Amino acid sequence: MSKIVELLGANANDLLTHTCKGITKEQIHLTSPDFIDQSFIGSNRNPQVLRSLHQLYNTGRLTGTGYMSILPVDQGIEHSAGASFAPNPIYFDPENIVKLAIEGGCNAVASTYGVLASVARKYAHKIPFVVKINHNEFLTYPDKFDQIMFGSVEEAWRMGAVAVGATIYFGAPESNRQIVEVAKAFERAHELGMATILWCYTRNSAFKKMVLIIILPRIYLRKQTT
Repeated sequence: MSKIVELLGANANDLLTHTCKGITKEQIHLTSPDFIDQSFIGSNRNPQVLRSLHQLYNTGRLTGTGYMSILPVDQGIEHSAGASFAPNPIYFDPENIVKLAIEGGCNAVASTYGVLASVARKYAHKIPFVVKINHNEFLTYPDKFDQIMFGSVEEAWRMGAVAVGATIYFGAPESNRQIVEVAKAFERAHELGMATILWCYTRNSAFKKMVLIIILPRIYLRKQTT
């Protein structure tokens, strides 16, 4: 505990003694080893999707806990490898990204088509792949915030991916189109038996800057600093 307090620094007391006033702990559905059965059995997900979810929750060091740790690396269109790995250049090699996820005992590794496709035959059976199917491209000047589809759900399925993920910029002028595109893609992914992960960010000056991450059925809110 003393080490945790040290790492949290000036925020330690606020974080460790905080009591939520809006939602009581009795109203929260806590995770558990049988989380798949508790949360998904009554849903309309087909058995293939349930199997994919089971693989995600039962790979790596958190197997059987109901918790999940995914290594996400957006190397390519949205965030260049240089921006991410210049201080540690061995990770310019996509294989080392996957190796890091395996050595770290992660439940899965999430990245772009190119990163995961380049090592799919060697690693797709060793750790669950989560393919991000849309990206914000920074080739256009000036920059704009618009998630664009790259590749296809079928391509992710053929490389052995267990799940696909996508981002929506809520509040952005293009958000309506993004919602429709992602909904159609996720429907197709479910037909093929893959799980889906949605990352959501607000992109509108009228909102306070927050990040909304929806991982499977669980929702987390996190402040994003600039």
